[in-house]
Amino acid sequence: MSTIITNGRGVGVVVGTGMNTEIGKIASLMATEVRTRTPLEIRLDKLGKNLGIIAIVICVLIFIIAIFQDRDLSEMFLMSVSLAVAAIPEGLAAIVVVVLAIGVTSLSKKNTIVKKLSAVETLGSLNIICSDKTGTLTQNKMTVTSFFTLEGQVDTGIMYPTSEELKFLAKAMILCSDASYDNGAGTGDPTEIALFVMAEKLGVDTKALQYSNKRIDESAFDSDRKLMSTLVVEKGKFIVYTKGAIGNLIKICTHVSEEGKTTPLTEAHKKRYLDAAVKMSDQALRTLGAAYKPVKEKIEPSGMEKDLVLVGLVGMIDPPRAGVKDSILKAKSAGVRTLMITGDHKNTAFAIASQLGIAEKMEQTITGQEIDQLTDQEFAEKINNYYVFARVTPEHKVKIVRVLKSMGNIVSMTGDGVNDAPSLNTADIGVAMGISGTDVAKSASDMILTDDNFSTIVAAIEQGRNIYNNIKKSVIFLITCNLGEVITIFIALIIGWKSPLIATQLLWINLITDSLPAIALGMDPGNPDVMKEKPRPAKESFFANGSGMHVLLGGFLIGALTIAAYYFGYYEKGYTPFDKQVPQNIVEYARTMAFMVLVVCQLVYSLALRNERKSIFTTGIFSNKILMGAILIGLALQLVVVGIPAIKDAFHLQMPDIRAWGIIFVLGFTPLVLNEFIKLFIRASGRPAPR
Repeated sequence: MSTIITNGRGVGVVVGTGMNTEIGKIASLMATEVRTRTPLEIRLDKLGKNLGIIAIVICVLIFIIAIFQDRDLSEMFLMSVSLAVAAIPEGLAAIVVVVLAIGVTSLSKKNTIVKKLSAVETLGSLNIICSDKTGTLTQNKMTVTSFFTLEGQVDTGIMYPTSEELKFLAKAMILCSDASYDNGAGTGDPTEIALFVMAEKLGVDTKALQYSNKRIDESAFDSDRKLMSTLVVEKGKFIVYTKGAIGNLIKICTHVSEEGKTTPLTEAHKKRYLDAAVKMSDQALRTLGAAYKPVKEKIEPSGMEKDLVLVGLVGMIDPPRAGVKDSILKAKSAGVRTLMITGDHKNTAFAIASQLGIAEKMEQTITGQEIDQLTDQEFAEKINNYYVFARVTPEHKVKIVRVLKSMGNIVSMTGDGVNDAPSLNTADIGVAMGISGTDVAKSASDMILTDDNFSTIVAAIEQGRNIYNNIKKSVIFLITCNLGEVITIFIALIIGWKSPLIATQLLWINLITDSLPAIALGMDPGNPDVMKEKPRPAKESFFANGSGMHVLLGGFLIGALTIAAYYFGYYEKGYTPFDKQVPQNIVEYARTMAFMVLVVCQLVYSLALRNERKSIFTTGIFSNKILMGAILIGLALQLVVVGIPAIKDAFHLQMPDIRAWGIIFVLGFTPLVLNEFIKLFIRASGRPAPR
């Protein structure tokens, strides 16, 4: 089911249908996986519920206060509802979507296609990357660099040696291959193409060889056997050629080719071959052995892999991708562990892992067979000790990811094949390869790398962290500003003053501050130091690490300054807010002062939230031109509201005089100036700023 035959002929025997097929088993693994919400979705949901409760409490409290103070109930009802609306940042959902969409667009320009918006932020929470080796950490360009026959080991270096024994080894490899090679270009598996290149360099005419040796049957490669065999006819004689993992191949050999003669395979011969394979694996070489046997007549595939003559062994290397080691170190400094999960031999996997800085000692490597020997509890207790998982199956990959997730980790998994789909689906972020990946893998993933490069994942993590930071800036800004509005109204009502702001003014303020400045903060340039921080815990709220105190202080300061401006409006005209009989024009003037100071405070305060530690002069006042534009547009709209008579009358405002404008801007810039002094103190004391 769901397989495609690209060439050749054969007889198909149905042994299972539907969910009993191999594809069915993979589908079952994917169907049983429950999709969990992303950290951002959890945080926003919790924030929304808390703000909803706060809004209800505000409505009830203000209405109760109005009853005890014998105020106009209809006016207070409208005020309490308006204030409840002001307490909830209605634009937050839209702002989050806009910021995530911008992040997706930015990542698409960096060889990353994100299929799900919320996955962008999840990237910033990752603390474990489970990466395939071939093609992701390495170039997937195999090159044969070492040979072993009983003549001894030969490392090719630049020049390839000339030897009849090696030519026969190359012949066996080529005649047991499904790849093709012509005029320097190959088609097929990179490992088999590397064997064609090797044969050409040894002086073997591969096209003539394939032409004169007709394949009449085969026993296809199987991941359990780790072997492939073909039956060919050469000059009327039948010969079986087999290649595969030397550990499996040597078990079915009874003889060995030595000095051009066939001799019985002894324990000494086995030791030499196995020692050579271990030596090559320790050098990060993938090993592949070849054997043959003449037969008198055509035989069935079941009889091919027995009583073979061992010819030799090749070692080939898949070089690490340029920049991958630096990316792994960058991820490590950011608190992100990189784990290698591969089907390769344990020694080969560890050798590459040690070159890339993933693992330091062999004890940090475990095979799928060793995993099977552990109980689930034992594996969970020991999994943090391992950085390399070798000789694993799709079921092992799913198990590894599930155990890591059960320990509270945010896990990414890379893959390209159909059998990788379950683990891609299980991971918090499934990453499929765009070049070598199958459609099934891409469908099961959250993200696709168009260049199949590990370094792209690390770049995406950096982008994800900056996106989350920008969303957090917008959240903190909105909550701080809304808290300032709530405090302004609440304090005034508690002490018996008339409300400093009417319902329409509150709604206008929310329209100004909950839109352009909040979106502009979400588009702030990335922090170059973001990868020096550790990953955020999955359950960390927006207000952790001192951000909650930042909101409270900022909200109280903005509220206090607005109250001061309201009081000054009365005082300047010879009244106080405690006076019972105050002309309506004086009340409107005082409300104008509060209205203007509150808006200027909020607009200018957005600059203070761009970085929790660096001064606005260090980050650059104009480095976020969109934010500066949003602030200027907000101020311009304020001038329109108080300058155009019809709009001014609709909002019950008055045009301030020169002295009043001076007070408005002095009070409006105070939160930003105080915040700069706090940052200066933090930098001078060496204390870390809240994350």
